[in-house]
Amino acid sequence: MTGPSLRARLSSPAREVAPALLGGLLTTRRSDGTVTLRITELEAYEGERDPGSHAYRGTTPRNAVMFGPAGHLYIYRHLGLHHCVNLVCGPVGTASALLLRAGEVVRGADVALARRSATGVCRRTVDLARGPARLAVAMALDRADNGADLVARGGSVSVIAPAVPARWVATGPRVGVSGPGGDASTYPWRFWIADDPTVSAYRRAP
Repeated sequence: MTGPSLRARLSSPAREVAPALLGGLLTTRRSDGTVTLRITELEAYEGERDPGSHAYRGTTPRNAVMFGPAGHLYIYRHLGLHHCVNLVCGPVGTASALLLRAGEVVRGADVALARRSATGVCRRTVDLARGPARLAVAMALDRADNGADLVARGGSVSVIAPAVPARWVATGPRVGVSGPGGDASTYPWRFWIADDPTVSAYRRAP
């Protein structure tokens, strides 16, 4: 699933898109090399009807990209410490997005390791993009890429989506989300490939 067909698919709510994007390939092309990631873990956020979403209270300069169109990146800095990468979903005017939580580096592992080693310690290949902060570093994505179109041809960042079989998809509560948005029964909107070693560990919010 690529090009116009992918953008059309991404125009559905994030929680519907998530299973189809697991196993998808995210590629970044930078001056230090190209890295491709197989997406293994995602979290869905659904805007003004989701108390865990940045867009729960409406549009702000920070979250404006979330309101469309689908197929663009929404990147924010979490607590001033690290970046989190989201893929915008849903029709224009809604604020639906998928947080890319983890993945397996399938191309350019040496490049990803050099990036990770420059910012901290990384002892295992399985940890290169295991967690949203590590993923952003491994893929060299930051606020400069906010709004980038992943579906357009020829860009420095792109995604294709060869979905995994439905029997591989596991779901559960989102990681570290406090308040009503962390309710596991109401918002079981974390999606991951079952038994994949690159999936991050679950942590409840304090």
